[in-house]
Amino acid sequence: MSARSPSSSSPSYFPPSVVRFLCCPVCGSGLERGTSHLHCSQGHAFDVARQGYVNLLVGRRVPGNADTPTMVEARESFLAAGHYSALAQLLADCAGEAVESGVEGACILELGAGTGYYLARVLDRCPGVPGLALDISKFAARRAARAHARIAAVVADGAKLFPLHTGSAALALSIFAPRNASEFHRVLGPRGMLLVATPTSRHLRELIEPLGLLHVDERKEERLHAQLSPLFEPQRQHSLELTLRLSRQDVTHLAAMGPSAFHIAPEELQGRVARLDEWTEVTASFTVSMHRKSPL
Repeated sequence: MSARSPSSSSPSYFPPSVVRFLCCPVCGSGLERGTSHLHCSQGHAFDVARQGYVNLLVGRRVPGNADTPTMVEARESFLAAGHYSALAQLLADCAGEAVESGVEGACILELGAGTGYYLARVLDRCPGVPGLALDISKFAARRAARAHARIAAVVADGAKLFPLHTGSAALALSIFAPRNASEFHRVLGPRGMLLVATPTSRHLRELIEPLGLLHVDERKEERLHAQLSPLFEPQRQHSLELTLRLSRQDVTHLAAMGPSAFHIAPEELQGRVARLDEWTEVTASFTVSMHRKSPL
């Protein structure tokens, strides 16, 4: 969405506590809340959609890597069933530890927030702190806007400059999402922390061949360290491995919510899932790591 004049549609809810952290993607000026839009002093304005999110993408081309409605629905169904609740709890505990000294005047940011499932659990653990969910998919932002009363959902391209003021965040989350290390470093405060969750090479190993899912790079942790250094200093790391008992419907949701969905046609996926047993035990394997912003 490019900057445009605010519409006359009825006002939508957008947490006012988060607006002060946002900046205009066109000129970089601070944003303010209007009746049904956000605007800057230079006259650029962005509607608050009736679903409660704001689109700060500049340009009209639809991003090719944005989650589709089908992917978002699959993710919401799978996560709502509680299969990754242990991971959500671990992330919330790590976040609570990271911000235990207080984050007055700052927010918690999640890049590639999807439906807002993990950010909502983190905010439950960090009372009073506003949350900002950034995602390139407007369909994901619609869901994230409803995930928690303190979440503000924004459509933005995480590969470019984040529409946030420098030093706005006390904690940033990257949960199975791309990482823009330089922008994370810029928007985090002086003692800010980056919380990262990545799958290991054992993740979904029982489904990779039968369903034709993408493999996880065995050097993923090595590449993560290289990507974040020297902007971040590694702190603690946790390993979490779960054995999930999944129905065929669960497996379909799991495969359809991730990047493999871009490579497998829905009818082909259904055929492959149909050849599985009615219930399948599946390994879910994650690494959760904390990284402190380097003073540079």
